[in-house]
Amino acid sequence: MRMAAKKKKTLGIMTGGGDCPGLNAVIRAVVKTALNDYGMDVIGFRDGYHGLVTGRAVRLRNDDVSGILARGGTILGTSNTHDPFRWAELNRGKLTYHDRSAKAAASCRRHKLSGLVIIGGDGTMASARKLSDMGLGIVGVPKTIDNDLAGTDKTFGFDTAVQTASDLIDKLRDTAQSHNRVMVVEVMGRYAGWLALTSGVAGGADVILLPEIPYDLAKIGEALKARARRGKRYSILVVAEGARPKGGTMTVARTEATSPDPIRLGGVGQALSGFIEKRFRLETRVTVLGHVQRGGSPLASDRVLCTRFGVKAAELAAAGTFGGMVALRGDDLIAVPLKQVAGKIRLVPEDHPLIAAARAVGTCFGD
Repeated sequence: MRMAAKKKKTLGIMTGGGDCPGLNAVIRAVVKTALNDYGMDVIGFRDGYHGLVTGRAVRLRNDDVSGILARGGTILGTSNTHDPFRWAELNRGKLTYHDRSAKAAASCRRHKLSGLVIIGGDGTMASARKLSDMGLGIVGVPKTIDNDLAGTDKTFGFDTAVQTASDLIDKLRDTAQSHNRVMVVEVMGRYAGWLALTSGVAGGADVILLPEIPYDLAKIGEALKARARRGKRYSILVVAEGARPKGGTMTVARTEATSPDPIRLGGVGQALSGFIEKRFRLETRVTVLGHVQRGGSPLASDRVLCTRFGVKAAELAAAGTFGGMVALRGDDLIAVPLKQVAGKIRLVPEDHPLIAAARAVGTCFGD
């Protein structure tokens, strides 16, 4: 009697939210592992949730992911303005919102997916959790340069963003020293200060301002003046885009009505620069590092982490272990339930050892 052929499984993959060094490395690891180790087909959705809802997809083979380990960006494209559960549409000049999650589920059924790997940050994981609750087989992979995703000790892309920021801080130090200026460096990070803290310490910043520690403008001025009295005629101040003064609010650059997270932070560096010049008469310049922190080839440490994340995600999907996100705990990879991740942000604890170390070498946190 002839045995029926075993049905081949198909795995979907997409990248959501802001771009990040290492996305291609994860895609490569998922695709190669799924194809070579588990005999699965792989379908990639274009431009994040937009492609999932509209059905824009491409079959991925080994050749498609060959040579992309060190490449920045994502070969699939991404979007941080599309949410299947709050889909923005312009109707006769008026912005309206609709639930398009049924279309996302239909795309999965159309391609006969046995599972879907979703690579993204907190907003992407929040939608992933909802899709999982609908019965879709979801495996999450944590991505963000902000390192603020709950459930994991580290997200990929963070190390590379820190290196980019610290390299630029080194360059700004040269010009600060030459002109005896205060250099204010605004870095990304949204509501968490991991990027500002780590790059600030690595770059030897004299002042580091974090969202988790509201600052006192007078304390910042005192620290800068004290340096001047000691003969230090320049200073480096690193500020997270989400930092705020005591009793004040974060500086909002603009809002994006179509985005699941409409607030776009920015401008705190310029505000601080103006205050320092006016109040303390110190020549000041501001540099906003912006999206340069998102680009470039991932560091070796990120390439290794991405490869491990991607292999683990494919392994979980092949085993039918869904509803979780791959997470780094110590040196181990585990699956954390999406419900423990969605809607949560990992902030810098005020008693974090790196803050203590920075204070020990004289860094001011504005408090």
